[in-house]
Amino acid sequence: MRKLVSLNMLKIGQTLSVRELSGPKDIKYKLYDLGITKGVKLTLISKSPLGDPFNILVRGYNLAIEKELAIKIKGTLL
Repeated sequence: MRKLVSLNMLKIGQTLSVRELSGPKDIKYKLYDLGITKGVKLTLISKSPLGDPFNILVRGYNLAIEKELAIKIKGTLL
């Protein structure tokens, strides 16, 4: 079994297959509303120089998320 890594640990251009969403229900629901669910693939497009926000490609669209949310998304590298 591959080791799970959080989205905030990715390098630009790396892709993650989501396996786990952590945190309280309100955080999980926010991620679901953004289209981030188990099994979806996320690609890190860019990071702000200060590390927040993260620009990711998810389901064909660009999305900027806070580092606080990126830490909650874990998966396997593709």
